[in-house]
Amino acid sequence: MSDRNRLTPLDFEQWPADARARLPRYLRRPEVYLADGEPRRPLPKVLGMMAHNAVLGGAWLDFNEVLAAQATIDVRLRELVILRVAWQTECAYEWAQHTRIGTAAGLTTEQIHAIPDGAAAAIWSPVERAVLSATDQMIAGSVIDSSARARLQMYFDEAQMLELLFLVGAYVCFALVCNSAGLTPDEPTDVVDAPTLRVSNA
Repeated sequence: MSDRNRLTPLDFEQWPADARARLPRYLRRPEVYLADGEPRRPLPKVLGMMAHNAVLGGAWLDFNEVLAAQATIDVRLRELVILRVAWQTECAYEWAQHTRIGTAAGLTTEQIHAIPDGAAAAIWSPVERAVLSATDQMIAGSVIDSSARARLQMYFDEAQMLELLFLVGAYVCFALVCNSAGLTPDEPTDVVDAPTLRVSNA
C-alpha cells in the first residue's frame, strides 16, 4: 500500500481539539507520553489514527476497554485469540502489539511460535485448542458449528461464550481497519521472540 493510500496517523500537534480532549485518557501510562498536556514522545499510532474521528475512535476504545478491563475469560486465552486473529488476518499492528502483551500475560515463547499452526499444534491444552478452533471457524465462515460450540460450552458459561464471540469479532474488525488504513506497528519497546508475520496486503 503506497503512502498516498494510507490513512496516516496524525501527529499530536495535528489533533483536533475534540481528539486532544478525549483520546489521551486511553493511554495506559500517560506520564510516559505526555507532560503538561504536551507530548514527550510519539504517541501510539492507533491514537493518531483515531484522531481523524475522535467520536468514533473514542467509542471504539470504550468498547475495547470493556473487553479488556471487565473480561471474565482468562487473559492468556484472550491474548491467544487475539494473536490467532492477527495471524489469520495478517494484521501487522495487532500482531506486534499482542505478541508483547501476550508474552507479558504469560504466553510462552513456544506457544507464541505455535500460533501459526492454530489448533493443530500439539502444545495446546483442550480449552486452548477449543478457542483456537472456534476463532478460525469465525474468521473463515463467519460462524462456529455445533461441535465447536459444544466444546466451548465445556469451559465457558453463556456470558463468557458471548464475551468470546465478541472478542473474536472485535479484533477481526480492528484488524480489517488497521490493514485497510495501512497502520504500521509502533516502534517496539521490548524485543519479543515471535514468528515473522506474513503480510500480503501491504
